[in-house]
Amino acid sequence: MVLGTSSGAGKSLMTAALCRVLKRRGETPLPFKGQNMSNNAWVDPGGGEMAYSQALQAWAAGREPECAMNPVLLKPQGDSTSEVIHLGRSVGTCRAEHYYRDWFRPGWAAIRQGLHTLEVQHPEGLLVLEGAGSPVEVNLQARDLTNLRLAQYLRARCLLVADIERGGVFAQIVGTLALLRPVERPLIGGLLINRFRGRRELFDEGRHWLEQHTGIPVLGVMPWLDELFPPEDSLDLLERRGRKRGADLEIAVLKLPSLSNFSDLDPLEAEPTVQLRWVEPGEPLGTPDAVVIPGSKQTLRDLDRLHSSGLGSAVQRFARSGGAVFGVCGGLQMLGQELEDPDGLEGQAPAGSNGAMAGLGLLPLRTRFGGEKALRHRQSSVHWPEHQPTLSVEGFELHRGHTHALEPCSNLCEDPSLGWVARCGDQGGIAAGTYLHGIFDNGPWRRRWLNQLRVRRGLELLSEQQPHHSRQRDALLDRLADAFETHVNLEPLL
Repeated sequence: MVLGTSSGAGKSLMTAALCRVLKRRGETPLPFKGQNMSNNAWVDPGGGEMAYSQALQAWAAGREPECAMNPVLLKPQGDSTSEVIHLGRSVGTCRAEHYYRDWFRPGWAAIRQGLHTLEVQHPEGLLVLEGAGSPVEVNLQARDLTNLRLAQYLRARCLLVADIERGGVFAQIVGTLALLRPVERPLIGGLLINRFRGRRELFDEGRHWLEQHTGIPVLGVMPWLDELFPPEDSLDLLERRGRKRGADLEIAVLKLPSLSNFSDLDPLEAEPTVQLRWVEPGEPLGTPDAVVIPGSKQTLRDLDRLHSSGLGSAVQRFARSGGAVFGVCGGLQMLGQELEDPDGLEGQAPAGSNGAMAGLGLLPLRTRFGGEKALRHRQSSVHWPEHQPTLSVEGFELHRGHTHALEPCSNLCEDPSLGWVARCGDQGGIAAGTYLHGIFDNGPWRRRWLNQLRVRRGLELLSEQQPHHSRQRDALLDRLADAFETHVNLEPLL
């Protein structure tokens, strides 16, 4: 099990690295996180919802993601309330103060069922567990579902990861160990210092001090890695604001209050000629080459925030003055004329609205929320940009609501339910959107979309001969594992 001294210490990536290293050694690693809290989700081939970080770890292990690897997923939706996902299916909502009272036993049952499923399907597998947050939140330890309760249950040896970039690494480690119960302390088999800048030998004295004062070996000092990996939390997006050398396109991405599935933007972030600029409501939109509106866990609430902050009006002016706007999932819904939510599934609509709200009005669409979630992998050919050879794209749907066109409107894909395109104003503006998460993963289509932006600027076209983003992601995982093998001694742990 990989534990962390805090949230954001690097547990997810260290677990992914460990999975890839074990795969190289001929093992069958099975990533597992009993309970995760994240709006960055993935849909497995069976239509089960799970955290994206466990999907990434599954790919590192050379396996297809399956929701049994993340049996409990909490998706925050504001006001201290979360949607509860058990074994890939939504089972209700809960308030934070009632979670452990109402959901502890069902959650533990889901975790045991997930473990059983993996054991039956992969009897030769080696579980690689990831903890959550800190394992010593003393107010929660009695109801811990996914840290040391699970480690004790499975008799797992634990690696404790601390992030030296945050400062106070000695206090992080010593404080965490001091708060462990006597029965838990022997589970910690090694320490790992993460995100170290500079020469490793500069930390030799610190390593010796930690080993002498804790009696636990420091198994490695991982360097700061420049490669881009998906953050676990949307707050980590703030770390991505560095300027990219060689970028000649700027794409503004709206950082919605209830932003979800922001891993959709990773392929664009990885493009060397593209600079993403995350724009929060209340900040100026500026003059980007395009605007992307990503997914939202609370579409109406976020749309209301765009309207009230003036950012929505800025996007409308941008499109009608010749700009390009693209929406994914909730972003697509916001681009429409009207959104209806009679059951309040997508956030609080304005008083007196009867659950209806005007969209940004850039696509002639109406969305009505209700019914079951759409959770499925999809593949379709794309019709846009026009006058181009046909391309096939793949991705997955993860949304509530049904959308239909109020007037004739161009389809983005051969499947008319996956997206729409419309002209805006008389200066060449265009709005488009799709329900297909992962559309930018499709290399040839991503480059085609970027090239239409480059034509507007008179820039040289990029080659469309691009592999699926999964190839680039796999190469990054290999580099992560190379660094892990170089800087971490796993033998005492294994």
